[in-house]
Amino acid sequence: MKKRMMLMLTGALAVGLLAACGTPKEGADGHGGTHQGGAINALANDNGHGDHGGQDTGGHAADNYKATFTFASGTAKASENTKLNVQVTDTNGKAIHDFEWNHEKLMHIIIVNKDLSYFSHIHPEWDGKGTFTVETSFPKGGEYKVFADFVPKGGSGTTLSKWVKVEGETKPQEKVKADAELVKVVDGKEVTLTLSSAKAKDETTLTFTVKDEKTKEGIRNLEQYLGAVGHVVVLSEDAEQYLHVHPANEKASGPAAEFMTAFPNPGTYKIWGQFQHQGKVFTVPYVVEIQ
Repeated sequence: MKKRMMLMLTGALAVGLLAACGTPKEGADGHGGTHQGGAINALANDNGHGDHGGQDTGGHAADNYKATFTFASGTAKASENTKLNVQVTDTNGKAIHDFEWNHEKLMHIIIVNKDLSYFSHIHPEWDGKGTFTVETSFPKGGEYKVFADFVPKGGSGTTLSKWVKVEGETKPQEKVKADAELVKVVDGKEVTLTLSSAKAKDETTLTFTVKDEKTKEGIRNLEQYLGAVGHVVVLSEDAEQYLHVHPANEKASGPAAEFMTAFPNPGTYKIWGQFQHQGKVFTVPYVVEIQ
């Protein structure tokens, strides 16, 4: 067995829970229809990146599909609600109408900004005619990447993505830096992340240990979130690698929640773990350096 390595970060992060998924900046919560979004000025078909249940982002499934991202208003402005539409077609342009349920949803949409300081995870509604729709808004102007994660009926998990530009005041971009330790405080919970390996291509276990911030007692009654103990998203610092992550035990309830993945290349990666406790979803972000 590989020698277990622990990376830890001490820090306090106050994360407000919203009814929708994610918050401006680090995004802390579950999934709703109305939080985050932005306008995409052009049709978007982009790189495919794996899905939430496997190893790395370059799977062949994405080669068989295209995604078009549009906004009802034509453009997106910071802090304004806008409706995002997503249409999936095959490589010949034929609309895909049948999708499998994946983590209790037909589609997951992940949105991040250029420096990964903003994270949103939302779920669009399917109209049954070829279009997924969700209302959302972006906190600032600038570039954002939108990922559509879905499973075509009879197919495998697929993620398609597109960089989009949002109008409005921008903020200085910060460098994505690895955390020295991996302990975060979010919504009254102290969450520690450990990695079984920090080497690229190794099968790696990500273990999140959740404790009460004040008592330091392990929380043993985490609730099912999207059909599992939690949900984890991992991106490379340039947002070009979207990693497959799957729970080792979907029915776990804490204090430890384990997830399996493999980092495809050395470099800096950001990890968002999402969990539910007492009816509220909280999100904990970490940045790690992989050798």
